[in-house]
Amino acid sequence: MHGNATLTHTNTSVLTVATVDAPEVVPSSWFDEQLAETFERLGVRPGLLADVAGILERRWWPSDLAFSTIAARAGDQALQAAGIDRSEVGLLIDTSVSRDHLEPSAAVAVHAELALASPCLNFDLANACLGFVNAMNLAAQMIDAGQIRYALIVDAEGSRELQENTVARLAAPETTMGQLFGEFASLTLGSGGAAMVLGRTDEHPEGHPIIGSEARTGSQHHLLCYGDFERMWTDTQALLEAGLEVAEETWTAAERNGWDWRAMDHYVMHQVSAVHTTAMQKRLGIDPERAPLSFPKLGNLGPAAIPTTLAQHQHEISRGERVLLTGIGSGINTTALELRW
Repeated sequence: MHGNATLTHTNTSVLTVATVDAPEVVPSSWFDEQLAETFERLGVRPGLLADVAGILERRWWPSDLAFSTIAARAGDQALQAAGIDRSEVGLLIDTSVSRDHLEPSAAVAVHAELALASPCLNFDLANACLGFVNAMNLAAQMIDAGQIRYALIVDAEGSRELQENTVARLAAPETTMGQLFGEFASLTLGSGGAAMVLGRTDEHPEGHPIIGSEARTGSQHHLLCYGDFERMWTDTQALLEAGLEVAEETWTAAERNGWDWRAMDHYVMHQVSAVHTTAMQKRLGIDPERAPLSFPKLGNLGPAAIPTTLAQHQHEISRGERVLLTGIGSGINTTALELRW
């Protein structure tokens, strides 16, 4: 079945992708130390984050640093690497889950910090961990249509406040096993910033064309993971199973609609944990050797995970190779998007 879920692009390329790293490294052993009494009382062995989730460490931003500033830093790097005049940027999309406030939009602050032109459209696009890929599709449609020449997509994520609040709650003597595992996924999150510049393929033969994508949703699962500024609750096992189901549905639909993604050169997957990544690779038949990892050192960066992993791995990709970006956002939404490098 074709329609909104099957998108093809004709004249849009990724010109640059950039990241900024948070400065403070927080090893998973720190969480074991902070929750040692809770673990002992509940009979939970320490080391689950490192040994099971495969997350050795993650990073934190300084508590007084605005997410919009982080996003702007990433955007500035991407723009400088692209070598285009920022007055030509026609669209700015901020896809961050992490926010400094509810109003106004994060994109407005990023627009101001980057001194983008007044005609540059700017807004936030939120869709959990899938937002960045959604923004790529949206920007590509506008570029293909000739409405804009360049688009800048930015994202900034921070786990410090949520994890400090989570540790404080879980360290309480009344914490139950259900509460511990309901909030455990919060401890897998990380902090980072990423940005991407998209432009016209016919004007930038050096770019990396966006070929198209396939998407599906399983919105009946929208209560398996939800959070706010203070707390995130996750039914980890149910979310994993539902995510695998919707991802496989997307994969099957993609083959039926003419996409051939069984032998891509590189698979840039959303980075959650070792358990999630291994299960997804087995379910979809993805060769682990072709799927670079960022979560062991950075944790789950939310919507910044895919562009960050792509940026870290881009020097290993040869011209003309096929790259598949595969993302899942709690809710559940999933998209796989193909690039030709």
